[in-house]
Amino acid sequence: KEEFKKAQIVAISAIMTALVTVATIVIRIPTPPTRGYINLGDTMVMLSSVLFGPLVGAFAGGFGSALADAITGYAHWAPFTLIIKGLEGLIVGYIAHRREDFTGILIGTIIGGFIMVLGYFLVQVFFYGYPNAMVEVPGNMLQAVSGIIVGGGLGYTIKKRYPDMVSLIEA
Repeated sequence: KEEFKKAQIVAISAIMTALVTVATIVIRIPTPPTRGYINLGDTMVMLSSVLFGPLVGAFAGGFGSALADAITGYAHWAPFTLIIKGLEGLIVGYIAHRREDFTGILIGTIIGGFIMVLGYFLVQVFFYGYPNAMVEVPGNMLQAVSGIIVGGGLGYTIKKRYPDMVSLIEA
């Protein structure tokens, strides 16, 4: 039973990591001031975190997003993305699993989105200066809001409709 559970966690983590990578790659809007891009990856970071908790969320968010950076020519961002998106997934998953109602999921995704925006802002200030970092904030906020609405909303709906599927790795 324990080995089966471990296999489920590995499989779900791999699937969610792939979904984060694909969602990040599919639509990319370059942001020249900081040599980054706006994407839809946060929708899957938040979905994986809401559905499967902090560890899967952190792994899928960190590694899936960093892999997308490496694949698409933004490897210079990959180490920062690994930490920022991993932390986002960890926080969303932790809060969403402590309080699994709509409010808990909403609070978790809002805090996770804030962490993502703040994390990239701090790195961008360090490398590109305050003015260039400020240019990025609206795009990162748009990413966060899309993650909150799509990832959080879809996660909440799936948890309500299919609780047995979501509890696979918790059983």
